[in-house]
Amino acid sequence: MVKQRRIRAHSCCAAVAPLCCRRGPSKTLTEPAIFARETSCDCRAPHEKLTIAQARRGTPVDRPVRVYADGIFDLFHSGHARALMQAKNLFPNTYLIVGVCSDELTHKYKGFTVMTEHERYEALRHCRYVDEVLRDAPWTLTPEFLEKHKIDFVAHDDIPYSSAGSEDVYKHIKEAGMFVPTQRTEGISTSDIITRIVRDYDVYARRNLQRGYTAKELNVSYINEKKYRLQNQVDRMKEKVRTVEEKSKHFVYRVEEKSHDLIQKWEEKSREFIGNFLELFGPDGTWKQVFQERSGRMLSYALSPRGSPSNSPPRELSPLRSPSPPSPPARWHNARPSPPTSPKGASASISSMSEGDEDEK
Repeated sequence: MVKQRRIRAHSCCAAVAPLCCRRGPSKTLTEPAIFARETSCDCRAPHEKLTIAQARRGTPVDRPVRVYADGIFDLFHSGHARALMQAKNLFPNTYLIVGVCSDELTHKYKGFTVMTEHERYEALRHCRYVDEVLRDAPWTLTPEFLEKHKIDFVAHDDIPYSSAGSEDVYKHIKEAGMFVPTQRTEGISTSDIITRIVRDYDVYARRNLQRGYTAKELNVSYINEKKYRLQNQVDRMKEKVRTVEEKSKHFVYRVEEKSHDLIQKWEEKSREFIGNFLELFGPDGTWKQVFQERSGRMLSYALSPRGSPSNSPPRELSPLRSPSPPSPPARWHNARPSPPTSPKGASASISSMSEGDEDEK
């Protein structure tokens, strides 16, 4: 029964509540946040003071818990978005109102901003956690302001914020039990981003000169403009040299790889050639065997020449002639007699020949 009553009460209040208190998730993701009215809140639902424990239990059921978070939000970054995400998720049903201070107040109490107030308003409108943006927010929150916008709680980091002659501008909010702390994101802030730009001013000035901005737009002197343009040319040359070096390294690597492959192939072919050579001309090689076989055949031919045919007819001897002496060796058969060295020697050789003929007779 209690659950049914809560559902009916919720449905009735939803029909009465204005659009600012009934912003659904589909609208959050498809449309920017609305701007708050300067007169008063449009919420018609009964507004009773809540405690943090009641809000965390999900009560009241007839309206969301209205949480207010304010700031400068210059150069809107992830630290801002995370703080708003925490504020949005403080309670089960939260309606987040974000107050953005104007340029006049910010320049007076904090310092100059990079973005204008209108740019900062638009940056907050397109954050997914924001339901409503309050322009020209006050620097110090008064009870009249909280009552006017029906604010239940104020979300901010717990570090005391000293400004406008006060040690902590949220001190009276904390004492009233309406303050809910959020955690800061370390390593990112607007001051950190500006410090990076100031520290590397020359780099960003050269960057924008390269992108087409004039020296007048950058408030750069003539001498500095020429210096930056010269540095840009030097950087381009360095980049070209670096590119050529990378290509050269790649080429040398490819040549080394190819030479390594060629050396490996040459070693393989050399081993193959040496193996074939040793197989052919080595101590037990094929060529030695062939040479030994041929030399053996030649030696056998020299030691045992061929004999005459066995079927040749025998030669008949003449009765008047005696058998002829054995023929001289073949090598002396066709040899010619050496000529006589002197006439005496010639006569002696003739007489010896005649004597020989007489003996044969």
